[in-house]
Amino acid sequence: MESLFLLVPVSIGLVFGALWVFFKASDDGQFDDLEGPALRILQDDDEPLR
Repeated sequence: MESLFLLVPVSIGLVFGALWVFFKASDDGQFDDLEGPALRILQDDDEPLR
């Protein structure tokens, strides 16, 4: 029972920490362009080295 007094606040803190990291990344524009890098790799011109 004593472990619940420690584990419940720690788990709540981890959830709020993960939500804070997610919303901070979202506000910084981390998830704005999800298709650009995938299409850029297909259009890459790989020329052999001379």
